[in-house]
Amino acid sequence: MAGEELILLNFWPSMFGARVRIALAEKGLKYEEKAEDLPYKSRLLRQMNPIYKKVPVLIHNGKPVCESLIIVEYIDEVWSDRVPLLPSHPYARAQARFWADFIDKKIHGLGNKITWHESKDEVEEGKKELTNILKQLEGVLGEKPYFGGDVFGFLDIALMGYYPSFHTYETCANFSIEAECPKLMEWAKRCLERDTVSKSLTDPNKLCDMVMRSRKKFGLD
Repeated sequence: MAGEELILLNFWPSMFGARVRIALAEKGLKYEEKAEDLPYKSRLLRQMNPIYKKVPVLIHNGKPVCESLIIVEYIDEVWSDRVPLLPSHPYARAQARFWADFIDKKIHGLGNKITWHESKDEVEEGKKELTNILKQLEGVLGEKPYFGGDVFGFLDIALMGYYPSFHTYETCANFSIEAECPKLMEWAKRCLERDTVSKSLTDPNKLCDMVMRSRKKFGLD
């Protein structure tokens, strides 16, 4: 569409912002990214997301869209003439939405539990719970190359946003996701072969280093 203006308010470690970057890249859309420096929140962020004041926010011709999964769906609907992100069948779309919601309800909290643990018991419990969740998702993937089948799409985007954090989880909890969930990590490597994914994600080592410095700063290590 001619005359489109797209601005993404984002913070580089955000798994949620990464989803939006991937979706925009998959659609081949040009946009301006404005980096937030959280926990400080810019005036623009507070104006565009006055309810939650969180990233990511996609500003489309001056109108804000908030919450990463909602933004990805919005992108898919507005630019429906380009490669689809959601499945075409209503049931398949419903299933993709269900599991994307499951990912956020389960992995986000467990990731924080592992990352910011204060005791050995806490991190061990978090590691066990996260491993079980990832194995559930591995079961959903099955033998398919992508969660939606032969085509990369919505649910792949939802989970790949977390991929850079996997290294942090492994470092904090001293375990290997690949050893526990080999097929899931094969899927992740397949996704990373796409430039739209690999160029949209933050460096896992940079993210892990930031977390380790923060743990020391807060007296957790």
